Amino acid sequence: MIVDSHCHLDRLDFDKLNLNLSQVLDNAREKDVEHFLCVSVTLAQFPDMLSKIESFDDVSASCGIHPLDQKDALDKSELLTLAAHKKVVAIGETGLDYYYSQDSKQVQIDSFIGHIEVARQLDKPLIVHTRDAREDTISLLREHGEGQVKGVLHCFTENWEMAEQALELGLYISISGIVTFKNAVELKDVVKKIPLNRLLIETDSPYLAPVPYRGKTNQPAYVQDVAYYIAELKGISYAELAKQTTENFYNLFNIKK
Repeated sequence: MIVDSHCHLDRLDFDKLNLNLSQVLDNAREKDVEHFLCVSVTLAQFPDMLSKIESFDDVSASCGIHPLDQKDALDKSELLTLAAHKKVVAIGETGLDYYYSQDSKQVQIDSFIGHIEVARQLDKPLIVHTRDAREDTISLLREHGEGQVKGVLHCFTENWEMAEQALELGLYISISGIVTFKNAVELKDVVKKIPLNRLLIETDSPYLAPVPYRGKTNQPAYVQDVAYYIAELKGISYAELAKQTTENFYNLFNIKK
């Protein structure tokens, strides 16, 4: 069995898919997916996200603000209150994205620090988004996490040097369908080097559908394609890849099967 360690179920276009949420999850379960982590991107939309997934025992949630959705200063007290919900197993996604936005750099940094502090206070792992912000991401995790924050760099597309630094901090690294893209040459090399006991797999659906679905709406069922591709890339069996990444997921997010 496998898990989708990062998806946005509340953002799926169900009309486009001609499916409802139950059917989307059933499709994934038929592809060996036994658990889903539905990831928050804003606090304002978190209650609505939670209402959509609350009845599914095999769907967990995170709570946080994506750096590109961070318009104003973080309300830490609100994050603390919402993230204390029993369904929430992680803080985020948070992090830094300088690729699309330099203007909000300081707001992003302040918010990221706040998320790290909340993760420490609630003893929940961080889900970290990072793009074109390698140095700041690692330095803030090192300075404010102080070795007490667990977490994952999700949808990883950076270089091996950053991966090594993240691993030294005790973080996991999650790989999405991007690894199946022809132009993801450097990422393929990085994935080969990531220790199996620190690896997670994800879809980041509805975005970034893997080959052969590239260009279509992504959905959790496609995490199996990611798993098969990574197993072949690392020269191991699908069964071994599935077993270890699933175990990693439950360990990191402290979820009982």
